[in-house]
Amino acid sequence: MRDLLLQALRFEEVERLPVWLMRQAGRYMPEYQALREKHSLWKMFHDPEIAAQVTLLPRDLLDVDAAILFSDILVLAEVFGLKIVFPEHGGPYVCPFIDSVEKMKSLKAQPVADILPYVAQTLKIVKPQIDVPLFGFSAGPFTLASYMIEGAGRASFVKTKFFIESYPLEFAKFLDKITDATIEYLIMQAKAGADLIQVFDSWANVLEENQFKEFCLPYLQKIVQALKKLSIPVIVFCRDSHKYVHEIASIGPSAISIDEKGDMLKIRQQLGPEVALQGNLSAHFLKEASRDMVIAETERLLFVLKGQKGLIMNLGHGVMPGTPLENVRVFVQTVQNFKA
Repeated sequence: MRDLLLQALRFEEVERLPVWLMRQAGRYMPEYQALREKHSLWKMFHDPEIAAQVTLLPRDLLDVDAAILFSDILVLAEVFGLKIVFPEHGGPYVCPFIDSVEKMKSLKAQPVADILPYVAQTLKIVKPQIDVPLFGFSAGPFTLASYMIEGAGRASFVKTKFFIESYPLEFAKFLDKITDATIEYLIMQAKAGADLIQVFDSWANVLEENQFKEFCLPYLQKIVQALKKLSIPVIVFCRDSHKYVHEIASIGPSAISIDEKGDMLKIRQQLGPEVALQGNLSAHFLKEASRDMVIAETERLLFVLKGQKGLIMNLGHGVMPGTPLENVRVFVQTVQNFKA
């Protein structure tokens, strides 16, 4: 296996920095668009053969150093008896909403393997076909909780914050339920072939610092520790992660995914050789820049980080719809042609 990425997570010497992208299989790819014209998103996520096909697209088109399961962070809500809706326009949402403490208390998880077998099946199809590490993933507990309460991602998260402020104990127990289900889900993925895990606590940045420490970190730590027992590396992602690198590092993940606002070199020097870093070219820049600008900015970032260990090249966020495929390809090739 071409395991540059796993070597980087272990702070080993690598011939070059590994590179992959969040949302590396998605709407910017014509091949993905062709599949999307034939199938609904719900069908694509729930059909293992189709999901495996999409998971493999970046290997064939970009030669990236990792594959990541094609799925959605919301599918775990299904084990709680909720439905995920993927509208033709706008983002996905969960229904029915958790709009009362009574509903929050009564929510019970069904066995993950019974409800989400298609996820394991997708991983099992993909694993024998790749020679690079395979990522599994999940939402962070706070992020999934917020979707279950709000229905979808919101700018204000008024309902979620209401529960935090008015019913903190009940909300904490709600997070415990989600965390337990998340651990079960990720262990299932590991057993099905995932070599490592990324946890997307995407909306944790809406929390105040004290709330982040109380309603985000402890639950991420439980996930990290549970997977450590299986020797499965975990990378933690959240928006504005550069503000919380020391707090996230304290829970012991293998790596932190740094948003585009973070100074990778400064953070690398601050954290030392305990936690690897992933990032952090701007996804917006990758979409809007010319080919030459992508090369120049990627090389600038690589020169700044030259000689540092424990690094994985990626974006600060997922590839944006409408990003030119050539820009993505040039970013990957520039990293691969640059000698660390």
